[in-house]
Amino acid sequence: MALEFDAGIRYREREVDFSLQSFYVDFATLRRYLVDEAFLTLADGVYWRTGGRVSSRDEFT
Repeated sequence: MALEFDAGIRYREREVDFSLQSFYVDFATLRRYLVDEAFLTLADGVYWRTGGRVSSRDEFT
């Protein structure tokens, strides 16, 4: 689920919720788990990805 969010991009809560609602009806719980497990970071009402795999260009060639 963390890979739904691009590294280096800041997301508002409603954007995070929109992405997560396709996985599970209780998207707020998913959002909290992603923050608790350090896949997403929250500060000043903005989220960004801090965990999970980062694809390299070599994987796509």
